[in-house]
This record gives sequence, C-alpha cells and structure tokens, in this order.
Amino acid sequence: MLENSSFHVLVVDDEQNTIKACAATLKMNDIKNVTTESDSRKLMDIMAAKPVDIVLLDLFMPHVSGMEILPVLRERYPHVPVIVVTAAYELDRAVECMKMGAFDFLIKPVESDRLVTTITKAIEWRMLNDQISDLRDHLVSDYLDNPAAFDEIVTCSRKMHSIFQYIEVVARSNRPVMITGESGTGKELVARAIHRLSGCSGKLVSVNLAGLDDTMFSDTLFGHRKGAFTNADQAREGLIVQAAGGVLFMDEIGDLGESSQIKLLRLLQEREFYPVGSDAPRKCEARIVCASNKNIKDLVASGRFRNDLYYRLCMHHVMLPPLRERKEDIPLLVEHFIAQEAKENGQRAPSYPRELLALLNTYHFPGNIRELQGMVIDAVTRRQSGMISMESFRRLIAPGLTLEISIRPKMDHEALRQKLEEIWGHFPTLREAEECVIDTALKLAGGNQGIAAAMLGLKRQTLNMRLKSRLEREINQEP
Repeated sequence: MLENSSFHVLVVDDEQNTIKACAATLKMNDIKNVTTESDSRKLMDIMAAKPVDIVLLDLFMPHVSGMEILPVLRERYPHVPVIVVTAAYELDRAVECMKMGAFDFLIKPVESDRLVTTITKAIEWRMLNDQISDLRDHLVSDYLDNPAAFDEIVTCSRKMHSIFQYIEVVARSNRPVMITGESGTGKELVARAIHRLSGCSGKLVSVNLAGLDDTMFSDTLFGHRKGAFTNADQAREGLIVQAAGGVLFMDEIGDLGESSQIKLLRLLQEREFYPVGSDAPRKCEARIVCASNKNIKDLVASGRFRNDLYYRLCMHHVMLPPLRERKEDIPLLVEHFIAQEAKENGQRAPSYPRELLALLNTYHFPGNIRELQGMVIDAVTRRQSGMISMESFRRLIAPGLTLEISIRPKMDHEALRQKLEEIWGHFPTLREAEECVIDTALKLAGGNQGIAAAMLGLKRQTLNMRLKSRLEREINQEP
C-alpha cells in the first residue's frame, strides 16, 4: 500500500490499454492524482502547467520518442524521477536510459506489483531528496519558515534553533518521527510543533504507553467491537481512529512489551489494523510520532526492543538536549515560569535576586526544564514580598550540589598526574590545587561566595576564612 496519495504521477504512453491499466493500478493503491497522456509532444507543456512528482515514460512512441524526451526532462526537471517503460527486446535501450539518469525501468506488459513497488521507491527517493534540499536551504539561510509553531518552546539556544530547522523539514513527511531526550526536556511540546507544521487537518492525540500491557495496548490504540470480550457492551473507537487525518503521539515507547511491539510494527508496515474482536482490517490514517526518555539503541542491544521496529520508528529522529547543555536558556525560562505562575494566580510577576541565575547556572538539573519549572512555582508560591527568595532555591539545589561533589569517579591516577602536570608544569601542592578549585568555583558562581561555597561543600564562613587567609599571605608575600 502506498503511503502518500498527494503525489502527482504523469503516465505517457501511446497505448491506451497500458495507460488505463497503469492509472487503475495506481488509483487502487491510493495514488489518486494521476494524469495520462498518449501524445508525447504534449508532455513538456503538461510539466510546465502544473507540478509533476513522477513521470512514467514509454520509450517507443510516434512523433517524439521517450529516448528523445528523457535527456530534456533530466535537464529541466532533475528532481523528478523518470521511470521508463519498454518492451523486452528494447532492454539495451533501457540500460542506456539508466545511464542517462532514468530512475528505473519496467518491461511491458507492466506487472501491477512491480509498478507499485517501483512507484513507491520513486516516492521515497523524491521525499528524501526534497527533505535534504529543504534542510540544506534552512541551514544555509539560517531561518525558520514558521517560527510561531515553536512558540511554546522557550529558548534562545543555537542548538535548539538547529533542531527547529530539522523539525520544519521532517514535519512535512508522513514518515514516523522518534523524539528522544531525558525526562523534562519538552518532548510533548515538540510533538505539538510537529502536528502544527505537518499540515494535518486532524487533531493531535496523545497516549502514554508506560504501564500498558498487551491487551490494554490493543484496546487503547485499535479499539474493539461490541461483544469482543466480557463487559464490551458497545463498540469503542481506538486512538488511531480518533487521530485520523492528524497525529498520534505515543510517549514512553521504550516501555512497550514484545507482543505490542509486533502489533505496532505491523501497523507501520501495512498501514492497517484490526479492532479487538474484528476480522475486518481498518486503514490507519494517522501520522505516527513517538517519544522515549530511554536509549532505544541500548534496549535493542539488550534484546528488549525489536531492531526492525526501531528502524521503522527512527526514520526521522529528533534528539533533545538536556537543560545542562543549553544553560543560556535559564534566564528566559525563569522569567517565563515566573510570569506564567503569577498570571495563573492573578498576581503581579515578582522580581528575583540577580544572584539567582548564577546559582542556577551551577546546578546540573537532573529533572531538566520540568525541575526548573517546579523550583520557580515553589518560590513564587512561598514569596512574602515583591521579590522571590533565594532560600527556596538553595534548599532544593544545595543538596544536589553536595551530592554531585561527593561522588568521586574512578580515575586513572597516572592520567590524572599527567593532566595536573600539564596545567601547572609540575605536580601541584595542596595549596595550589585548593586555590585553583576555589577560583574556578567563584568564577562559575559569578563571584557569589555563598554559591561557590555550596559547590565546594563548604560553609560560606569557611570559604570566607580561606579567602581572607589567602589575601593575608599575598599581602605578606608568603609562599
């Protein structure tokens, strides 16, 4: 079954029986936009009049042969795949046409299965080339066609901007999209952006697959007919039907069981499904987008996720970076969440201490944007004046900083010695190492001693005493 009915196929052949057979086969396989022409002299006029995606061209025709037309098509419309049709005794000419740039060739009488397979490959080739061209144009010109589609995602990150450019290109495809990233990075927001950019007239339907066993998975996605099982008093439409003409977003795809994976694979391959208790297949008309906070490749390697399903789902892959890799977004996100929470409570947006951003910049945010949002909501709720307090953030962040510092990775001591000697030119003394670590912490904390002390696992007074002692040594010029 072909997956895209919007492609325009032009069939050029002087034999009416061939034209009718090809057109009928294509329309039976969901290619409705088919133009036929028996006079080869009119081909170029048709090409100029309206967009054509694929040309099916007979080689031997009166007036102008396919051999004469092919090089003109390749010169003027290099992006349009041309499939030549020839008789068995003209195979040498078919090979010559392939050298001239034809996409493929078919031998008369044209077999229906071979025609569908060849057209399907041509569609895939055309879609891939269009996406590459669009992506190249986006990256070179560094623009977004529809920036409003990403309004829900608060960012000034160059990395995120590049991801948006990629999403704009793949959103127009009907292929599945896999969104991966740690929890709290905004995968559902990306799914919404894909839906807005896809041009789909249907709605976005979301489902979290975590905790769904095989029976619940089938009933939730495929629905059931009346009497399919106990208490099935009436038929129920599944989410695939609800998302018809739109996007079905399946979150936590990595938690899917083996039996459910097989059913999903068949859905993607055949574009059809069976409601529970029904023997009649139904067509899937929903775009599939899925997401996972797990490394699917690791699941495949461990045998917990099917390799063939992984490649079906990852035809387009969006990988979202964690917040610690886009810390330039922290100021924007803080202001956004403060304004959002204040508006929800019918209050005026409070201000925040300038040291707050320095504190947040030292934190690794294991919960990503969702964790930051929770911190801001808590601080806005607790505030007792027109400015939110730092203490609310310190209470949540300081234990995380201490924990991160207390975990000592296993080190190759010889490699560490070499790195230390590269920095100082010799193995450093304890005082030299201490001063370097303190200076680094202060720089990362924006000069805030309280934040630097938390990073170092010290009390602020202890850090202050060490800095004071160091200053006295420098004044007295002690080694």
